[in-house]
Amino acid sequence: MNDRHIRIEPSILYFGTPVVLISTSNEDGSSNIAPMSSAFWLGWRCVLGIGSSSKTAENMIRTGECVLNLPSVDEVGAVNRLALLTGANPVPSSKAARGYSYEPKKFEIAGLTQINSETVSAPRAMECPVQMEAVVSAWHGLGEDSPLKGTLSVFEVRIRRVYAAPEIMMEGTRNRIDPDKWRPLIMSFQKFYGLAPKQVHESLLGEIPEALYRSPDVDRAKLESFRI
Repeated sequence: MNDRHIRIEPSILYFGTPVVLISTSNEDGSSNIAPMSSAFWLGWRCVLGIGSSSKTAENMIRTGECVLNLPSVDEVGAVNRLALLTGANPVPSSKAARGYSYEPKKFEIAGLTQINSETVSAPRAMECPVQMEAVVSAWHGLGEDSPLKGTLSVFEVRIRRVYAAPEIMMEGTRNRIDPDKWRPLIMSFQKFYGLAPKQVHESLLGEIPEALYRSPDVDRAKLESFRI
């Protein structure tokens, strides 16, 4: 067998995930918003990888909530303006070494508009086509068996509300986003990309009715709305 692969040791393994703008509430009632791309979803749950020294992690631990705003390719400028800013003061040494600076008014700097959420105190970013209010279900350290101990955190959040721009919805449906219309901003090896405008191949999984994947967290979120 002729193996054409070579063994490599890349410094990062960011093969490509959607960018998320996480908004949280600060102690004084002001808001923080930060970009990240270490996220994945299962049902109405999301797992987030965040630096432990970040203001976002601090706020999520203190308040137990956040909003996940998903920018499209059209919001890449706003995301980039946030790239080297932090709401943590003083700036953590790891971020200072990478050129970050403290900025308390990140929504304004990014050119994003704060709008009220229904179930959490953190605001949504109006310009993002998808916004999800969430509560923290669990969190723990990442790399606790290594020199990374104490520097990275993994959060599991449960979604309470999902909002979507009408222009990305599937025609004739109430609750389905059309993947042919949704153009998420993707980060791959620290560079921005968008998805191809059309799917590259038909999917057998796409033939399964989406309703069969419905999570019990959806009904839980609806029940909780009467208590808020």
